[in-house]
Amino acid sequence: MSSADLLIDDTDSVRTITLNRPDAKNTLTGGMLAALVEALGDASATDGVRLVVLTNAGTTFCAGADLTSSRPGVSGLNEAGIALSDVFTAITGSAVPVIGKIDGHAVGGGVGLVAACDLSYMRADAKIGFTEVRLGVAPAVISVVCLPKLNRADAMETFLTGERFSPARAADMGLINGAVEADDLDDHVQGVIDKIMLGGPLAIQAAKNIINTVPALDEAIAYDAMTSLSQSLFDSEEAQAGIEAFRERRPAPWA
Repeated sequence: MSSADLLIDDTDSVRTITLNRPDAKNTLTGGMLAALVEALGDASATDGVRLVVLTNAGTTFCAGADLTSSRPGVSGLNEAGIALSDVFTAITGSAVPVIGKIDGHAVGGGVGLVAACDLSYMRADAKIGFTEVRLGVAPAVISVVCLPKLNRADAMETFLTGERFSPARAADMGLINGAVEADDLDDHVQGVIDKIMLGGPLAIQAAKNIINTVPALDEAIAYDAMTSLSQSLFDSEEAQAGIEAFRERRPAPWA
């Protein structure tokens, strides 16, 4: 799946996907969209891959649509009809957590990638922004993953002004999890990975699914579904092994 524009590396149960068009600010082509969907789907299906890190080469994480294409924007489709929304769905629907290691600026569709990730950490000296209105368009598709993280006042201000803002403010707004000094970004993300790896693989998948599905459920339905899920998890081989390790005061087998 690796190509000149998208690099894939599997090391220590972590798949790192690197956007690799630094000279073009990692703008998204149809081919890149298709490769991202494939790489994310394959990560969920590959034994031994427990987590995905999405990052970038160069000083810009992603500047969104490739405006030099013949038909820029959401239509940045490839021959198979893959769109930016398919990438967001692949991230949110991934069975394994997806961490954004945002090592540069993010605007337009790039902000959607940042927001779609389960966790995102951004270098503190970069800029992020919904700049679409200054091109005569609007942050439409990315709003689906961004608005659930924003309050109305912040959404209105940032969407309507098109101003770029700091990662520190993005963290305050809930758009990302943290702004990290550039020299500390690698270590910070690795620390988060190490903590996630202490959890059971099936339990981590369940936790992500709970967050993505429970808020939309009727309360009574949610209680029924979660009671059933909780019992199935307690009955699983993974939980039995984890509980036994806890009782014996030793690391769980997956840790």
